[in-house]
Amino acid sequence: MKIKLKNTLRSFFDLTYISNRRGMGGFVSGLIGWFIRIVIYDICISFIQEAFGVSRFAALFIFLGILAVISFAGYALKQKISPAVDE
Repeated sequence: MKIKLKNTLRSFFDLTYISNRRGMGGFVSGLIGWFIRIVIYDICISFIQEAFGVSRFAALFIFLGILAVISFAGYALKQKISPAVDE
């Protein structure tokens, strides 16, 4: 089991590295993109915290719930429009 898991993880990291190299351009630009995403998420969570008057932890779960609803709605819409795409 260890060998199979090790090979699976290695191929996953190889694919991740290849896709990151093509999509992001390099390590530094990937790091900058990561920081930009973190700042945007932080702004959204801070806004939810101030708007609803809840703790930061509760705002994080509200934000994750909003993302989950958006993801589910997108999946449902994709299945309604073209259900054969997954096959």
